Amino acid sequence: MDDQIEAAYRYCEAVTRRHAKSFYFAAKFLPKLKRKAVYPIYAFCRHVDDEIDEIGDGNENDAILAVENWKLKLEEVFENKKQTTNNADESKDQNLKIKNQNLVFTAWKDLLQTYQIPKNLPLELMQGVLMDTQIKRYATFDELYEYCYRVASTVGLMSSEILGYSDKIALEYAEALGIAMQLTNILRDVKDDAAMGRIYLPQEDLRKFAVSEEQICAGEMNDNFIALMKFQIARARDFYRRGEKGIALLEKDSRLTVLLASRIYRRILDEIERQNYDVFARRASTTFAQKIFSIPKIWREARKI
Repeated sequence: MDDQIEAAYRYCEAVTRRHAKSFYFAAKFLPKLKRKAVYPIYAFCRHVDDEIDEIGDGNENDAILAVENWKLKLEEVFENKKQTTNNADESKDQNLKIKNQNLVFTAWKDLLQTYQIPKNLPLELMQGVLMDTQIKRYATFDELYEYCYRVASTVGLMSSEILGYSDKIALEYAEALGIAMQLTNILRDVKDDAAMGRIYLPQEDLRKFAVSEEQICAGEMNDNFIALMKFQIARARDFYRRGEKGIALLEKDSRLTVLLASRIYRRILDEIERQNYDVFARRASTTFAQKIFSIPKIWREARKI
């Protein structure tokens, strides 16, 4: 059984390393036990998101069924029941997918022996992922906030139970940091999302800056779009500033990782500015060298917190 659990954790780490390079980089600075524990959090999120993406748009019922299946398995994990096994007549690909899912849940079952992660958080995350099959536009920022909370803040809140904190107000700051990171994703991925028929930027903001959906879908840059991007970047940075206030409430051995994750992701906004807000020309990102060279300054700052 110990070998199975270790294999499960190794699988979750591999998923994180492959799909979340910035998250994986920052997590390397956690103590071994905490570092090991955060990987199943991300692997769970990745698996749910990938399965809904595979189903694709226009198949809302299939997506709902997939989420219900994940909920059922999650209930089994939280109630410490024996996991449901797959049918023998499943295809080879399906068997592999179920095997990998079971590895994630094996790690989660072990994780919950040590850390008290509220069950509502992974359930909220699944509802957020499901929103992508149902909602393609957001009328107001309040509506977008709910989406960002579900798909990103929940990850930070789950991770907080592993990172450790001295006051529950730290969770409010973790929520803000999650919002900041998801807004960064949205600004970075305007082009890719539009190609999939999704425009996350609030409709009220498009009207405010006189930017049309047609302009976004065509990838047309003008002063109005730049003004819109400046406004959104300022909003995201406000959430980063609020989120980082909670780092002082974390256990000391977790502070560097969270500050590093925040600053690495925040730098994507700098890259968008550096390319004159043209998110259509190329996808803004940070390089491995930038991450490495940022460590000493951030390390010194984290020590002073």
